[in-house]
Amino acid sequence: MGDDSEWVKLPVDQKCEHKLWKARLSGYEEALKIFQKIKDEKSPEWSKFLGLIKKFVTDSNAVVQLKGLEAALVYVENAHVAGKTTGEVVSGVVSKVFNQPKAKAKELGIEICLMYIEIEKGEAVQEELLKGLDNKNPKIIVACIETLRKALSEFGSKIILLKPIIKVLPKLFESREKAVRDEAKLIAVEIYRWIRDALRPPLQSINSVQLKELEEEWVKLPTGAPKPSRFLRSQQELEAKLEQQQSAGGDAEGGGDDGDEVPQIDAYELLEAVEILSKLPKDFYDKIEAKKWQERKEALEAVEVLVKNPKLEAGDYADLVKALKKVVGKDTNVMLVALAAKCLTGLAVGLRKKFGQYAGHVVPTILEKFKEKKPQVVQALQEAIDAIFLTTTLQNISEDVLAVMDNKNPTIKQQTSLFIARSFRHCTASTLPKSLLKPFCAALLKHINDSAPEVRDAAFEALGTALKVVGEKAVNPFLADVDKLKLDKIKECSEKVELVHGKKAGLAADKKEFKPVPGRAAASGATGDKDTKDISAPKPGPLKKAPATKPGGPPKKGKPAALGGAGSAGTKNKKGLETKEIVEPELSIEVCEEKASAVLPATCIQLLDSSNWKERLACMEEFQKAVELMDRTEMPCQALVRMLAKKPGWKETNFQVMQMKLHIVALIAQKGNFSKTSAQIVLDGLVDKIGDVKCGNNAKEAMTAIAEACMLPWTAEQVMSMAFLQKNPKNQSETLNWLSNAIKEFGFSGLNVKAFISNVKTALAATNPAVRTSAITLLGVMYLYVGPSLRMFFEDEKPALLSQIDAEFEKMQGQNPPAPTRGISKHSTSGTDEGEDGDEPDDGGNDVVDLLPRTEISDKITSELVSKIGDKNWKIRKEGLDEVAGIINEAKFIQPNIGELPTALKGRLNDSNKILVQQTLNILQQLAVAMGPNIKQHVKNLGISIITVLGDSKNNVRAAALATVNAWAEQTGMKEWLEGEDLSEELKKENPFLRQELLGWLAEKLPTLRSTPTDLILCVPHLYSCLEDRNGDVRKKAQDALPFFMMHLGYEKMAKATGKLKPTSKDQVLAMLEKAKANMPAKPAAPAKATSKSVGGSAPAKFQPASAPVEDSVSGTVEPKPDPKKAKALGVSSKAKTAQGKKVPSKTSLKEDEDKSGPIFIVVPNGKEQRMKDEKGLKVLKWNFTTPRDEYIEQLKTQMSSCVAKWLQDEMFHSDFQHHNKALAVMVDHLESEKEGVIGCLDLILKWLTLRFFDTNTSVLMKALEYLKLLFTLLSEEEYHLTENEASSFIPYLILKVGEPKDVIRKDVRAILNRMCLVYPASKMFPFIMEGTKSKNSKQRAECLEELGCLVESYGMNVCQPTPGKALKEIAIHIGDRDNAVRNAALNTIVTVYNVHGDQVFKLIGTLSEKDMSMLEERIKRSAKRPSAAPVKQVEEKPQRTQSISSNTNMLRKGPAEDMSSRLNQARSMSGHPEAAQMVRREFQLDLDEIENDNGTVRCEMPELVQHKLDDIFEPVLIPEPKIRAVSPHFDDMHSNTASTINFIISQVASGDINTSIQALTQIDEVLRQEDKAEAMSGHIDQFLIATFMQLRLIYNTHMADEKLEKDEIIKLYSCIIGNMISLFQIESLAREASTGVLKDLMHGLITLMLDSRIEDLEEGQQVIRSVNLLVVKVLEKSDQTNILSALLVLLQDSLLATASSPKFSELVMKCLWRMVRLLPDTINSINLDRILLDIHIFMKVFPKEKLKQCKSEFPIRTLKTLLHTLCKLKGPKILDHLTMIDNKNESELEAHLCRMMKHSMDQTGSKSDKETEKGASRIDEKSSKAKVNDFLAEIFKKIGSKENTKEGLAELYEYKKKYSDADIEPFLKNSSQFFQSYVERGLRVIEMEREGKGRIPISAGSSMPCAGSSLQHVRSLVSACMWDLVP
Repeated sequence: MGDDSEWVKLPVDQKCEHKLWKARLSGYEEALKIFQKIKDEKSPEWSKFLGLIKKFVTDSNAVVQLKGLEAALVYVENAHVAGKTTGEVVSGVVSKVFNQPKAKAKELGIEICLMYIEIEKGEAVQEELLKGLDNKNPKIIVACIETLRKALSEFGSKIILLKPIIKVLPKLFESREKAVRDEAKLIAVEIYRWIRDALRPPLQSINSVQLKELEEEWVKLPTGAPKPSRFLRSQQELEAKLEQQQSAGGDAEGGGDDGDEVPQIDAYELLEAVEILSKLPKDFYDKIEAKKWQERKEALEAVEVLVKNPKLEAGDYADLVKALKKVVGKDTNVMLVALAAKCLTGLAVGLRKKFGQYAGHVVPTILEKFKEKKPQVVQALQEAIDAIFLTTTLQNISEDVLAVMDNKNPTIKQQTSLFIARSFRHCTASTLPKSLLKPFCAALLKHINDSAPEVRDAAFEALGTALKVVGEKAVNPFLADVDKLKLDKIKECSEKVELVHGKKAGLAADKKEFKPVPGRAAASGATGDKDTKDISAPKPGPLKKAPATKPGGPPKKGKPAALGGAGSAGTKNKKGLETKEIVEPELSIEVCEEKASAVLPATCIQLLDSSNWKERLACMEEFQKAVELMDRTEMPCQALVRMLAKKPGWKETNFQVMQMKLHIVALIAQKGNFSKTSAQIVLDGLVDKIGDVKCGNNAKEAMTAIAEACMLPWTAEQVMSMAFLQKNPKNQSETLNWLSNAIKEFGFSGLNVKAFISNVKTALAATNPAVRTSAITLLGVMYLYVGPSLRMFFEDEKPALLSQIDAEFEKMQGQNPPAPTRGISKHSTSGTDEGEDGDEPDDGGNDVVDLLPRTEISDKITSELVSKIGDKNWKIRKEGLDEVAGIINEAKFIQPNIGELPTALKGRLNDSNKILVQQTLNILQQLAVAMGPNIKQHVKNLGISIITVLGDSKNNVRAAALATVNAWAEQTGMKEWLEGEDLSEELKKENPFLRQELLGWLAEKLPTLRSTPTDLILCVPHLYSCLEDRNGDVRKKAQDALPFFMMHLGYEKMAKATGKLKPTSKDQVLAMLEKAKANMPAKPAAPAKATSKSVGGSAPAKFQPASAPVEDSVSGTVEPKPDPKKAKALGVSSKAKTAQGKKVPSKTSLKEDEDKSGPIFIVVPNGKEQRMKDEKGLKVLKWNFTTPRDEYIEQLKTQMSSCVAKWLQDEMFHSDFQHHNKALAVMVDHLESEKEGVIGCLDLILKWLTLRFFDTNTSVLMKALEYLKLLFTLLSEEEYHLTENEASSFIPYLILKVGEPKDVIRKDVRAILNRMCLVYPASKMFPFIMEGTKSKNSKQRAECLEELGCLVESYGMNVCQPTPGKALKEIAIHIGDRDNAVRNAALNTIVTVYNVHGDQVFKLIGTLSEKDMSMLEERIKRSAKRPSAAPVKQVEEKPQRTQSISSNTNMLRKGPAEDMSSRLNQARSMSGHPEAAQMVRREFQLDLDEIENDNGTVRCEMPELVQHKLDDIFEPVLIPEPKIRAVSPHFDDMHSNTASTINFIISQVASGDINTSIQALTQIDEVLRQEDKAEAMSGHIDQFLIATFMQLRLIYNTHMADEKLEKDEIIKLYSCIIGNMISLFQIESLAREASTGVLKDLMHGLITLMLDSRIEDLEEGQQVIRSVNLLVVKVLEKSDQTNILSALLVLLQDSLLATASSPKFSELVMKCLWRMVRLLPDTINSINLDRILLDIHIFMKVFPKEKLKQCKSEFPIRTLKTLLHTLCKLKGPKILDHLTMIDNKNESELEAHLCRMMKHSMDQTGSKSDKETEKGASRIDEKSSKAKVNDFLAEIFKKIGSKENTKEGLAELYEYKKKYSDADIEPFLKNSSQFFQSYVERGLRVIEMEREGKGRIPISAGSSMPCAGSSLQHVRSLVSACMWDLVP
């Protein structure tokens, strides 16, 4: 009883989990009641039970389980969160409910599953149920099938996916359990009800008895389409609507809707693909070539069996298709031809669209084989070609089919026409556009006149089918010349045709014929050339709309032939279809006089040819009056112009009369119905007068009027041909000028480019420069319309002329063709058709390409060439590719038939040799340009293979592939690429490179398309997997592409596609979809709305998008009043806008732009103060987060709304990063003009910028940092101080960015931190930066530590907060950091403090571990300067300002502020100056004004030695040479681009020109000699050293061998290089930056130089070699010891391996190593021993002991032993802990050797050198006491051996030897190394020379370059104290 009372008191959820079944039962009952009471589906109460529902259904007690199931059902039905439980609950139902004996349990289980489907979780339910079919318990299987059946019956086949069910059906029919088989039969019947016969093929494999039973059941089913009886929640409204209809008894309307509800299932989709390639007989390819036909037959029969599989798996069928094609084309046995055709049919049917890539190869062969007469062969071929047609498009095979149409064989002609007819049946009005219809109609019209009746009949059938498909309106223009009899025949055929797509296509066209035309004609006034346009686009809407909205729309560019003679104004009163233009017969002069006299005064006609000019003038005035008063219909134009041409006609001598005459011609053309006949009478005269100074303008007016009457294309052609028949160059040039202008006024529509080009070429060849100039101007205008392809016509012109043409094109680039102002009203109808070519936006643009003469190259693509390209030897493959490139280059433009080339090139795209892959890509680029739009047909077989190359691991190969794909897409448009599964298959591959490149490409292309093929949806599942790819770049690219996919597919489709994802993934993807939905750009507007954009077709559109977006982003912010006309004309940039993901406004409202012209920041009095109060009073959220949450962003938005312009705020908070960039650009522009506003909103601006720090887009980040640099410069000028609130909400987030991986960003952040010290006290900055050192990001820790060092150096110890002791202890902790950069930064910071405060630092940092302390002491010993008495200018906390130069801000506005590292910025922060801008950009010029203002920073007296005269380098600047030179503290600020200047100077060091190199070295020397400037070289050391050893190599290989070169020049260059190097390697911090590889190459160069015998022969050669000696010592001592030791080991290894290397070289390398060994005791702690031991390990691996012993010299083995011995001695047994980097220690003897040494050193005591010393001492001369002498000499040699006292030791030894001339020091030297002996001897010799007063080797006087002199001088002064000589 006690137990009972316990659980009764428990809450419901605990009862549900109780172990007592009674408790659970009670719990479930209570839960059921609760569930029934909750009315709100989103109530939080539901969430409490979320984890329990699975337990409800899987309860172990059957009674309790029933109650649980009831409760679960109610929960699923009503709870908003129920969907989250789908997987686990349904899985529980399947495993624990369906096996229950109680029927009630099973019913409830099924009901729960159906309820989950109702709440949109169908796919998850189906997945679990299908898993249940694999269960061993037949009860469960039966229940699962039953559930699926009920689901299908109730919800329909749209919700329940049939494919996976059908896949398992055969297996269910084979079950042993009768119950399972029966249930399978029931579900098969249910499926059949929904998809009918599509179910038959997948079930062919089941038992025939079962199949028969099924057939019987199927027959009983009702024939009507089934309808779902239950709906998803989202469809419940539809259900209600259906019920209403049924209750009203009106099922008729609903029937239409519901017909669409049931998707048409394709049986093919339900089949499993079979892989057949691997199943081909192994000897298939041999057999198919066999001589015996029986063997060939066997091979084909094997294929036939395989291709009978109804669905084949995709693969590379190229070889198989090639083999079958060969049989069809060349086999003599017709039976085999038929068999091969059947195989091709099978392949095409089984592969469907995947076969499309091979269609182009096979179609011509099959068509030509129709010459066979045997019916069975013809039938097989027909079946094959029809099946192949369904795998491709008519567009793709049109070229091949049209080529066969001209065949002489009537059977081929007949069968081809029949094939075209059958193909047309599959087309619709949209897939059979006029561009395709036109060539087919032309070819078929030839056939209807053929002598063979069967050919004629076939042609009639094809034309009739076309008529049926697209309607009469579209076909009639092509049938204009067909006589009535034949036309009737075509119409008769048309009526008999049955279309595949029903009659919809035809009906649509017919409807159109009756409706749009009247609307069109009425709207446009004249029909113009409407009949040449395609009217049959699917939507008639735009046709009526377009002319109404834009009455002045220009004509779309059509084919010249069609437009050549389109109608004139006269068509107003005539029917458009009948009349294209005014045709007027030529009248005799008598008739003309008669007609003229009827309308002109009699006196006028009499005085026309008067000899008195005044009378003629009066006559003309009367003539003009008469014409002005005449009515259009009555005006006899031809008669009037004939009168004007009457003697003297155009030879009129008086200019006034002539002017009037020309004016009258213009009037007649404007006012009358002017025909081409009339025009021909006057044009010759007009052209003759066009060059006349006085009459030229009138002539041009008249010509323009005629062009308006007779259309420009015709007029232009006439005028051009007449002009070039004239000899007067002035007329020619003026005609060309008129034409340039006319094209701009009339547009480019219909002009005969080809004729123009030949005339322009004539003009370009003219001797008169004016003619050439006019021709080039005309080309510039044509370029606006035609685009870059125009240049192709002129590539063979002379280079000088070509460069002028290019310059003209350059001028035109980026401009848009002006909207036409003339010739529109008469032909505006053509403008309406623009929108109809939905399928081919490029149609017009390709016209110019169609005019190019194309070469046939298929005969050059021989089988030898193809086999060459596929050869095993890469060189031969390369030869083959070179040949192909040559063929294409030579042909320039080619026809689409290129034989076997595509297959050959495809093979090379996966060549193992990447160079050949790149070459192939280049060829494919050439091919795209050469073939033009016809390349379309190769997209599937070649283009997709190029996309595969985007997955290459090499960057350059991917870039080449992308360029190639773009070149192809430019020619083909995107439709071909997006059709079919190919693209989705590529995206499916899990190659991160391929995915990111492909997605990037799609993101670029999709926004520019108006429509896409439906196959795009196939890419979506792979796009979703890319969103979760492990590669960040792939994820980023997928996110970028998401909005553009959605733009075409719509949110619903995209959301539905997430159904198959795992629940976690689905939620993430849906969130991204929501985000993308807000971001989704609008589709580009149909061109009909902006026709003026493509006056000359859309060619320019192709070439401009690249530059357009740039203009676009600017125009939004800069242009205040765009011209509305211009806005329409800029169709391209609007397209580009959408490409960038912006919505294109339909109209540019001027109001919007006026809004943007006001201030962007509104000053709100006390606004900032109020915000601070709110934050302090916790009324708003404090700006403090790890990542910004939505509430912070909303809060900032709200706060900004009162003080930031609305439009700017929209940009700032837009979801697209490009809008953020725009906002930043606007803010930069307004920074100077709105200082008050900026300061008033500063807290908000800084907060918004912190949000940008969390963006992933680098361009936004860079722009934000640029803005911040300008902002803080402005604030310091305004003497503004940041408030605590502003600082605390900004600085911590800025410090996060100092750890960015990108160097540029880190530098920018450091620059901003430095600038902030001018507006915020450094002591307050310190804690923020200190906080940054606690980050997990090692880069951030290192940079923050470095910044702390800079603050201490600049502002002294006072900045350390809270106290210097605490701060330094914090910093010192980082000395033990595991990251090398952090350790170094911490050490450097403490060294900086040491430099300011001396030994006090050790007290402040407290106790450190022994290792850390030794590192610190070592660093202080190496790097510390002596502490100065006071810190470097203790600055008071308030940041100071000094006057800034007036142009300061302007300079900042021009370029991005500098990004030098903070070490360079120290100087500025010390003195607190703002940026000092510089008038003249000269890299190392001093800012003398600043020096005068800044007396405090004078550093030193300039010694004469280094006073370089730099005048010849900095020509415009004369630098005075003051006695005292102070280095400006603003070195880095003055040069916003110091880094880039240094890069430039360094690049000149390696110049082939000696003087250039010397000048560069001089400038670098200047920097290196000045301590504070030398740091500018930091980060450039490797680069500088590389340039230097490249120059050394150049001297060695080239200059030294050049007889013509003065050797003095070379010595000068050498001394510059060496001087520079010595300066560099004296600055330890810079020397240590040199990396191992660079040091190796440098040492190689220097040692090679020392061994160069040619140098020794030169006058100063010895001096150079001694200088190099010294330099080598510096390099060894000052470089990073690990790097140099590593470099020497590698160099030694390389020199021993190289057979060509001289033994002396190796010897010198070893001497360097010995030197390093001597330095080891001092440097051992700074060396990375692990790395050195790894290098020794590699050395010993390459040179085992035995191999080393074989060397001629014993030195290598001794060197190695010495090095190892020293290391062992110094490190002791610990050395064995440093073998961590060696993977396999057994590969060399290193470990064993070290162990032996350790053992040996333990045994031995005493040092060898002591014994040697003793030995030597015993042999000292008896003159002085042995012990004394011994001690004295030992002391001397000890000094010589030590680094510090070597000079002193040598001097003492010299004195000793002088005093005791017979003293024998031989014993001391005998046992020392060779180089020590030579060093001592050389040192003694040098001292002797100095003491004896001998001068050094003289230098050549008067060297012109300062560097040459001073550096050598400098080197000599060092060499005089030379410590060591390498040369033996």
